[in-house]
Amino acid sequence: MTIKVVMAGVTGWVGKALVPVILAEEDLLLAGAVSRNAAGQDAGAAAGISMTTGVTVAPSLEKALAVPSDVVVDYTKPDVVKANTLLAISKGRHVVIGTSGLGADDYAEIDNAARAKGVGVLAAGNFSITATLLKRFALMAAKYVPDVEIIDYASARKPDAPSGTARELAERLAEVRRAATSLPQSQVSGVPATRGAAVGQGEGVQVHALRMPSYILSCEAVFGLPDERLTIRHDAGSSAAPYVAGTLLAIRRVSSMAGLVRGLDALME
Repeated sequence: MTIKVVMAGVTGWVGKALVPVILAEEDLLLAGAVSRNAAGQDAGAAAGISMTTGVTVAPSLEKALAVPSDVVVDYTKPDVVKANTLLAISKGRHVVIGTSGLGADDYAEIDNAARAKGVGVLAAGNFSITATLLKRFALMAAKYVPDVEIIDYASARKPDAPSGTARELAERLAEVRRAATSLPQSQVSGVPATRGAAVGQGEGVQVHALRMPSYILSCEAVFGLPDERLTIRHDAGSSAAPYVAGTLLAIRRVSSMAGLVRGLDALME
């Protein structure tokens, strides 16, 4: 069975890396592409490859969905990903979300919409296999070490904070870790905001977001016990290649889901 894919964000960092791979896979078909800046171009030219795909880039997802398709892959921007996802769901498409910036309330709304329509949505803060292992190892450590905080590094131009990787990690850690021994932010004097933001249920996990030149994406979970510390860190390179394999896995598996599933680790085993 061939899976027809619409690539929203075809001119983006990951979108450009995904297009030639989708074209090369026998079980995948590029059915549509979206980019306001490249509207009217062939998807191959928009993605920076020499191959002509026969797919014309649409200025909006609504236009792209006029063509039959199965899965929408969204690597766009935080201010449009929710609307794109809800639109795709309303049209009966499964969705793979690689864009960060969504919160717990957004995901709850998406889950309800997807279940009502009987489609699947897979959202991951990071589709890299090694970033997924960061989360898995951190969750293992949290069962033994209650004090954990996250440092989230990204470029100075990244518009959302924390990153999807850090937010997803914090929310999952908050579900499994025991109560921290550090003072809650409400009891901190001076400038309490310097302690970062609590992300996740209950007291949450403190996240500190750095936005500076020279960083691409890095996420660091720091665990502390008396007289010892453990740091688990993932650093992304300058290529989008690490995100391709995980996204392809999600494209192939999302149609077997009903409702929202968060995290690539849900598909790894």
